[in-house]
Order: sequence, then C-alpha cells, then structure tokens
Amino acid sequence: MSSTSVVILNYNGQKFLEQFLPSVIQHSRNYEIIVADNCSTDLSVSFIQEHYPDIQLIQIPENRGYSSGYNYALKQIHTEYYILLNSDVEVSKNWITPIIELMAKDPEIAAAQPKILSFHDRRKFEHAGAAGGFIDTLGYPFCRGRIFNTVENDNGQYDDEQTIFWATGACLFIRSSVFHELDGFDDDFFAHMEEIDLCWKINNIGLKTIYNPTSVVYHVGGGTLQKSNPKKTYLNFRNGLSLIYKNYSTSDLIIKFPLRIVLDWVAAFQMLSHSPRDFISILRAHWDFIKLLPANTKKRIAHKKKKKNTRIIPQVLNKSIIWEYFIKKRSKFSDLHF
Repeated sequence: MSSTSVVILNYNGQKFLEQFLPSVIQHSRNYEIIVADNCSTDLSVSFIQEHYPDIQLIQIPENRGYSSGYNYALKQIHTEYYILLNSDVEVSKNWITPIIELMAKDPEIAAAQPKILSFHDRRKFEHAGAAGGFIDTLGYPFCRGRIFNTVENDNGQYDDEQTIFWATGACLFIRSSVFHELDGFDDDFFAHMEEIDLCWKINNIGLKTIYNPTSVVYHVGGGTLQKSNPKKTYLNFRNGLSLIYKNYSTSDLIIKFPLRIVLDWVAAFQMLSHSPRDFISILRAHWDFIKLLPANTKKRIAHKKKKKNTRIIPQVLNKSIIWEYFIKKRSKFSDLHF
C-alpha cells in the first residue's frame, strides 16, 4: 500500500470531480486516492460509484464543513502522509514526488504546499495559497504572490524553496502523525483559516512548514463559497478572532487583540454603505466569537501545554500588513522587505 493518500473532500462538487479527477488519477499513479463526500445533495456519490468504482469513497453522514469533514475522514485513513486536495484543483505531472521526498529527508518538515496558480489565468498566482502563507504582527494572513486582493503574475520570482508560516488547505501535504498529535483541525472553524491555525500549532511545537515550487497545481477557487458570499465574510472574521485568541502569547493578546477588534469594526462600517449583508456578517461573527470564548479558552490552555518552541518565528511580519498595503501602497511581497 502507498505511504501517501490523496484525500479530496467533496461537497456538491460533481462538476469539479468530472473535470479534475482525471488529472489527479493520471498524475498520482502509485498513490492512494480517496474521495470523502460531505453529505452532498447532488449526484457526486453516484458519479464516483459509477465511473470510479476503484476509488475509495468515504461518505460523511452530514455536511461537517472543511475542518470537521477532514477530521472525520482522516481518522479512517492510515498512511504516513496525507495530501488534502480541493475538488476544484487541476494537478500537473510530478506534483507529489518532490514534496514527499523532501519531507522524507527532513523529519522537521511537518507540512508543505506546492506553487498554487490560477486555473483561469495560469500566468497568475491563485488567491488561496499562492507561493506560501505568512501572517503579520496582528495575525492577518497574506502570501508570497498575493496580498489582500492584489495577485502577482508568476514570473519565477518565487521559485525558491522556502520555509513559510502556513500552507494552503487547497493543497496541503501533512504528516499524519503530526495531524493527529495536534488533534487535527478545529471543528468549530467549519471552514476558512483552519489550516493557518493548524500550521501555527506546528510552528509552536518546533516543526516546519515548507513551500516547494517544483510542484505546481492550478486552483479554480471559490468552488464551495464565492469570495463575495456573506457566509465567507462571517467565517473569515469569526475564525480570524479565534485564530489569534487561541495562539497569541498572553502579552500579545493584551496589547494586540483590542486593536484587531477596532480594525474589524472599521472594516464593518466601511462595508455598511455598499454591502450591508457583509456588515451584518461581521456583527454576527463577533457575537458568535464571544459565545465560543469558553471553548476557545480551553483550547488555548491545551495548545499552551503542547508548545515546545520558544524562539521567534521569522515567518511573522513584525509590522502591520494593513498599514503596509493600504497606507504605504506596498502591494507585492518583495515590497515588504521581509
């Protein structure tokens, strides 16, 4: 049996399975391919059963979202490495081997991602992951190749192997032992930022996350939730607060958390005039974050007990990406002099 499983979490993605599963099969020979279906209401399950009967199908009894859906599925998969792959991703030749070989040589590499390019414009990086993820001093995520809504062309400027802060959940390579040691994704996140939370925990136990540009995939993006969807706004703002509340040091929490709250409210009132549904989503996100405080406090304490790394993590920008982008107009990663 293969030491690596490619696990595609699917929810009502029959059209993506039809379009992209052939490329996964073609370029993933000698690796186990599994589809975990998140209780789809379209014909995804019957499509797999009819057209790909040799592919293992895990049927999740309810839509658990990305976080809990993968947690449910991966408990049933016993290989050394997991590759968590979105259903709206086209893979390319030799996309697996370079990363798995790199992880096999270096036991400190717990997770990794390939270069993520846009399926619709292959000259550009894709929003979700690009050339590897980082965060700023206030916990805002950004990527090499993408800061907020500015996406760079791929001109080979990020063709170097790089230690990163977080790897995208669109195509996440991870050691199964580390995934389960850290209790997987946070079920309460449902979707969005759960991979950043997991990679933060990886950093805290002294392991690494790597970007490897020799592996390339092409991501459609927004396959389940479009970028303009108020539910996505809600999840991003609620999970963003949970992310930093659980992982900040006590001193950072006291100093920086109030500023994050203020910046969220600034964003909310900016949206009020042109997108009132997003404004309401941010209010709901803050209210639900408050309701999650008891659970998040328990997780924060549990994470602190597992923390082994006390060094400064160099993949954290020691300034505000909001200030750099909106005030100083630095829209490219290279502009940050990071």
